[in-house]
Amino acid sequence: MNLQIGDEAPDFAIPDQDGIVHKLSDYQGRKLVIYFYPKDDTPGCTAQACNLRDNYYDLRQKGYEVIGVSVDDEKSHQKFIKKFELPFTLLSDTDHKMVEAYGVWQEKSMYGRKYMGTMRYTFIIDEKGIIQDIITKVDTKDHASQLAGSRAS
Repeated sequence: MNLQIGDEAPDFAIPDQDGIVHKLSDYQGRKLVIYFYPKDDTPGCTAQACNLRDNYYDLRQKGYEVIGVSVDDEKSHQKFIKKFELPFTLLSDTDHKMVEAYGVWQEKSMYGRKYMGTMRYTFIIDEKGIIQDIITKVDTKDHASQLAGSRAS
């Protein structure tokens, strides 16, 4: 990953679960949490999404918008949102433009097999589009606490 704290966040134009395209500029003037995750409705990703859901009101009170990003399609995101009553936007990066721009599309290994996949990283971006923190060791069951304890708080 080449992005660093203090860097300008890469722009994006990615559709959400309803096909509405979101851009970084849409969030100018607001603090933004962009969390990248590997796959909808898997144990770790569900724990992380539900922890953010359960703490969503507090995050919003602190001025944060929350966006999840994976390479799953819109239909998968719709099912995930409905099943777990997620109150935030999920972006569908099926062409990998955003995961590559943020440096989270990396080689992974499971059971000795190497493959490319999305790293579970979170970027906290300030009102001017500057990266304030990057969380690379995500606690899926308590991610909201990590956000509260980040450099950006």
